[in-house]
Amino acid sequence: MKEITGFYFQDYQEWRNAITTRCNIKLNKVYAEKRIAALQNPKDASTREFIAKYGDDYVAQVIQWFERAAKDNG
Repeated sequence: MKEITGFYFQDYQEWRNAITTRCNIKLNKVYAEKRIAALQNPKDASTREFIAKYGDDYVAQVIQWFERAAKDNG
């Protein structure tokens, strides 16, 4: 597992705030589902890069956050 201590998205609220406020992305169900599909696609180059940088555990956490966002905004 990659070490992610100190990475600034330590919880759902921090992550959500970064996406919606800092990145100005509408975190709706459609967007969340697209990101989930991409993060679960091992052929996606950006997903492979994300996994290499942050590790499988963090990717799984981000998928859970997108799933929560999809549910909250469904």
